[in-house]
Amino acid sequence: MQLSVNNSKIAVIGLGYVGLPLAIEFAKKYKVLGFDINPSRVDELSHGKDRTQEANLKDLSEVIENNKIENSKTGLCFSSNKEDLRGYNVFIVTVPTPIDQFKSPDLRPLIKASEMLGSILKSNDIVIYESTVYPGCTEEECVPVLEKISGLKFNLNFFAGYSPERINPGDKVNTLTKIKKVTSGSTLEIANVVDELYASIITAGTYKAPSIKVAEASKAIENAQRDVNISFINELALIFDRIGIDTNDVIDAAGTKWNFLKYQPGLVGGHCIGVDPYYLAHKAQALGYHPQVILSGRRVNDNMGPFVAEKVVKLMIQKDHKIKGSRALIMGITFKENCPDVRNTRVVDIYDELTQFGLNVDIYDPWADVDEVRHEYDLEVLNKLNAEIIYDAIIVAVAHDEFLHFDYSKIKKSNSVIFDTKACLNRTLVDGRL
Repeated sequence: MQLSVNNSKIAVIGLGYVGLPLAIEFAKKYKVLGFDINPSRVDELSHGKDRTQEANLKDLSEVIENNKIENSKTGLCFSSNKEDLRGYNVFIVTVPTPIDQFKSPDLRPLIKASEMLGSILKSNDIVIYESTVYPGCTEEECVPVLEKISGLKFNLNFFAGYSPERINPGDKVNTLTKIKKVTSGSTLEIANVVDELYASIITAGTYKAPSIKVAEASKAIENAQRDVNISFINELALIFDRIGIDTNDVIDAAGTKWNFLKYQPGLVGGHCIGVDPYYLAHKAQALGYHPQVILSGRRVNDNMGPFVAEKVVKLMIQKDHKIKGSRALIMGITFKENCPDVRNTRVVDIYDELTQFGLNVDIYDPWADVDEVRHEYDLEVLNKLNAEIIYDAIIVAVAHDEFLHFDYSKIKKSNSVIFDTKACLNRTLVDGRL
């Protein structure tokens, strides 16, 4: 039977910030299996809970209940058992694609997911990848694994698609269905099927790219462009600090011209912007071209954490603090405000630098998962502050709503330093900001 949208049974592989919202939306119109190799994650979601806070819990509960209705054509169930995937014919892969310690693409999660799918793949199945990769990765790395394990022939017995994720963690306005979706397929017919499948849930519409490589490249340059733009502003911040003027004042003045882009200086982390440029650079270098702009932007952005720490120490010295043994508090460790996501957070760079100066550093974040931070970074994070501890330096690293109206006088001395990396506090409260 040739696959069409009408007979699609969808399995979403990976139930993190990208996979879960996708599974929920598809489950409103199709039978969907949410698959994750972590049994505790499967158990959590089966009971209608979500630690990432990306899911609409009401929608999650409804699609779970729909699945329990006899003969229902929609609904969502969860599993960590590979054998449960055999009853499905469209597989959407949303596993992480991080970088390793050498800032090279780490494709291990993607390859393992492909190996698993290869073991259960059957004729006319479609495997769609959403994980961010470099152009060519789907057809050069993933498809050969699917072919080898399954024994099937690509574009004869099974097919592939690529539709880059555009999830913005913590954003409750620009949600999955409200962001236009780029789609692609390994043949013209499959490209149409993939596009029609996503068009059935994406109210903002879809854009059918002419090839999988084009779709892959579009995702890579979205974040590389933003990374380069922010690096320019960050470099200006380094220059203006030496001049002795406030970067945000300069941006406000320049922003009076209609075509000036008002990017803000700051730490650049997260699962996309701080990672994707390295994927694009990796592909370029493999083809003999060594990118200049992309990697120079990465170097600037990667140095912002140490710059903040050094600036704080200089301000402390100006206020007659003895640096070694002083207490510092970093407000926030997630990579963005009002979101529990700590992937690739650059706040740890501030922490590392301050501890090297000999400061005793606490990290406070009411949004972060204590166990996840400990597992990812071997750091302890506080979800509550000890009212009896007074700090010599306070660094606002994340603009959580809780921090915007926080009474800093309760945790500081008269000569304590407050540094605002997000320019989110009243200027009269702070000693310095990016």
